[in-house]
Amino acid sequence: MPVRIVTDSSACLPDSIIEDLDITVIDLHMMNRGDDRSTSGLSSLELVACYARQLERGGDEGVLALHLSKELSSTWSNAVAAAAVFDDDMVRVIDTNCIGMGLGAAAMAAATMAQNGATLEDCYNAAVSTLERSRMWLYVHRIDELRKSGRLSATTSLMSTALAMRPIMHLKDGRLDVAAKTRTPSKALAKIVELVGAYADTNPLFIAIQQHEARETAKHLQLQLEEALPDGTTFMAVDMDPVLAVHSGPGAIAVSAVQADESELSTDEDE
Repeated sequence: MPVRIVTDSSACLPDSIIEDLDITVIDLHMMNRGDDRSTSGLSSLELVACYARQLERGGDEGVLALHLSKELSSTWSNAVAAAAVFDDDMVRVIDTNCIGMGLGAAAMAAATMAQNGATLEDCYNAAVSTLERSRMWLYVHRIDELRKSGRLSATTSLMSTALAMRPIMHLKDGRLDVAAKTRTPSKALAKIVELVGAYADTNPLFIAIQQHEARETAKHLQLQLEEALPDGTTFMAVDMDPVLAVHSGPGAIAVSAVQADESELSTDEDE
């Protein structure tokens, strides 16, 4: 039986991919208290139970766990504690420093390897390689939700509110940080296209556009990216996970970009 791949709902994986690649996805928690909504990570007990079930399913071939950045949730530290319950490193937890479809792409790469009979170590290496080639940019229509969640510094929050800035965020060492400052939604989208294009250079990318109540804007952004990025770039459009949407708010768009593995790229010298 193959190695089992486990991730959480912050990976934003579509149901069709989860089914095709046989990935186990655990939903993060969202609590409603009247008009207020809050979120919480997965507990060690939940993760122990999940990993045990997957070890049984995989015939003890091992479990690879990929969860959202430890800087954004307690889930990673709880996953490490859960993995320690099992003997012989049967459960490996990756310190992803990631969230969204960059995390999803890493889970997809590992699951593809697993389906081809790869070892736990090979699946781990495939996931880590994908994460290293991944970048994410986040545009939020309003910063209120990020400010309330404590995921923006006081300086960034004050700057954005007082100066009517629309910052584009990215992940830096697993934390949300400002990548660029713009003043209008159209300029924000143009800046995202510029940033993604600079990351691509001349290499094709895998692009996943995640949106929350911004479907038409996401379609427009994809058209801009299709014109700007190299031939061979592939696209996926998905809804943002509800737990992430709570923090990003309506109108939010995230772009996850993964560069192709250099070993997969052909050159004139290779042909």
